[in-house]
Amino acid sequence: MSLFTFFRIINKSDRALARSIRNIFGFYPKNIELYKLAFTHKSLSTKTMSGCTVSNERLEYLGDAVLSAVVAQFLFKKFPTKQEGFLTEMRSKIVSRSSLNKLSMKLGLDNLVHYARTNEHCRYKSMGGNAFEAFSGALFLDFGYDFAYKIIVNRIIKVHIDLQELERDERNYKSRLLEWAQKEKHSVSFKQITSKGTGYEKLYVVQVVIDEKEYEQASDYSIKGAEQLAAEKTWNFMRKEQFVIAN
Repeated sequence: MSLFTFFRIINKSDRALARSIRNIFGFYPKNIELYKLAFTHKSLSTKTMSGCTVSNERLEYLGDAVLSAVVAQFLFKKFPTKQEGFLTEMRSKIVSRSSLNKLSMKLGLDNLVHYARTNEHCRYKSMGGNAFEAFSGALFLDFGYDFAYKIIVNRIIKVHIDLQELERDERNYKSRLLEWAQKEKHSVSFKQITSKGTGYEKLYVVQVVIDEKEYEQASDYSIKGAEQLAAEKTWNFMRKEQFVIAN
């Protein structure tokens, strides 16, 4: 969207959204409808005449793939001597749910999301990260991969992510637990015990099982999040009991 096109927008809320995107990312959208959809949480989903559900979940799915590809390409160029394991670990840290949630709040994207105001805790746990992925999907559809790469790398990664600090950050406890198990010849699985609530407010409870022995439990609004939390609790317990040795 050029500045001329921006002033042709009649709807004030659309103008406000376009202006917010310009202020945060340095560009005006061409197709504002994509970004309106990106910031519509599934708690406000509607159905079309054909029965299709309208929310940001499809854009979230696409954005997840776009982010993964962009970050993988960036890291491949940034660290020409690093091996696959390092690159995979760094990518996982950047695109993790907790990282995207923090980035969303830092950028102010969570303030752009329209949602059913029934569960503030759910909002701050996952809504921002989901919106970040959906925005990335909208950006890709609106401008293509090359432009999306430039925006994500130059306006987000290089500005808001400290790669040196990220190298030292060992928060991906699930990966560490699985690597330890593979090295020491143990079996590790993550068992979903139960779920509470319905729809977008569903809370998942997951337990770590090692060699058929049950360890720590944790809950989160996503299964992946619950697995990470349970892995962290289990890892810390095992370190305390000296089952594993810190790197």
